[in-house]
Amino acid sequence: MEKITELFVVVENRPGALGELLGCLGREKINIEAIGLFQDTAKLSVSDVDLAAKVLRKSNYQVEQREILRLHLDNKPGSFAIVVSRLGAAGINIDYCYSTVGKGQKDAAVILDVEDIDRAMSVLQGAEK
Repeated sequence: MEKITELFVVVENRPGALGELLGCLGREKINIEAIGLFQDTAKLSVSDVDLAAKVLRKSNYQVEQREILRLHLDNKPGSFAIVVSRLGAAGINIDYCYSTVGKGQKDAAVILDVEDIDRAMSVLQGAEK
């Protein structure tokens, strides 16, 4: 489990808009480690947060940097349920999350935005694989 910085980018909800945004990063050799797209907002974990923010702002994107959690969980039924149940029992709200895992992979990286990252990390100590 680790705190990471995510880019929160406003992106138009139209065909081609995401390709343009990602093209800006690709031209600068910035790798995308995780992405979530939610109507008019892209949430990105990238290889170089500061450079990505600079590049996107220069291309007239509205960008915020936010601290979030990245967890590594076993790819087995119930792993994520344990994590979110612990947070819920501690009264910690999850504002959003996203993840994926490929077939046959042993673990999944899960991105969580919670109201109190330090407290969430304390609650989740030992919950990872």
